[in-house]
Amino acid sequence: MAYPYTAALVGAFLYILQQGLMMNTGSYRGKAGIGVGFGDDRDLERKIRRHGNLAENAAIFIAVLALTEMLVGTGPTVVAFGVVFALARVSHAFAFNSLGGSHEKIEGTRKYLIARMLGAVLSGLTGITLSLFLIYSVVTRIA
Repeated sequence: MAYPYTAALVGAFLYILQQGLMMNTGSYRGKAGIGVGFGDDRDLERKIRRHGNLAENAAIFIAVLALTEMLVGTGPTVVAFGVVFALARVSHAFAFNSLGGSHEKIEGTRKYLIARMLGAVLSGLTGITLSLFLIYSVVTRIA
């Protein structure tokens, strides 16, 4: 069985990103005086979703990536899945760095909306493709 080195590195990178987003959200909560929820604060709502969306997607991706890597070994395909997903999550987090990426049409909105779209679409496609690759890899080994 191969050790999931790629999954470990991608997971560590995503966890650092997750912690940065968490600290950013927490410090904003303190400054805004909002302990739970987001009230009517759109900036806090955006920060919460930016942090939460990564949490919703990263853990299951890393688990599937690790299973894939343990089954097929570390190689360019596994590395590509990890790199594309990590870049997609950075793109998504960047997009939510501005209200233009989530709520309002403000100057510079287009770049944030494109980054959000790329982040969401690439995350989804990478996850689905990785899952299909894992299914194929399992089926071909047990058939």
